[in-house]
Amino acid sequence: MVRLAAFIVLLIPGLFAAGGIKLMRDSLFGILFNPFPYVWIQFLVGFILFAVGLGFFAGFLLRRDRRKGKVQERFK
Repeated sequence: MVRLAAFIVLLIPGLFAAGGIKLMRDSLFGILFNPFPYVWIQFLVGFILFAVGLGFFAGFLLRRDRRKGKVQERFK
C-alpha cells in the first residue's frame, strides 16, 4: 500500500512535467491553445510546469535517499 501511495505521489508531478514539455513543444511549432493569448506565455507556463514537476520528483528522490543513507557527504 505504501508503494502505491508513493507511485501516485510521483505520478502527479510526472504528469505536470509531461504537460509542460507538451506546451513548450507546441509553442515552438506555433500551436496555440485556448487559454493562452500569446505563444511566449504558453511556453513560459510550460517551462514552469516542467520545472515544478521535475523539481518535486528530484526532491522526493533526494529525501528518500537521505533517509536511507545512500547519498554522498556533500548532499547530507
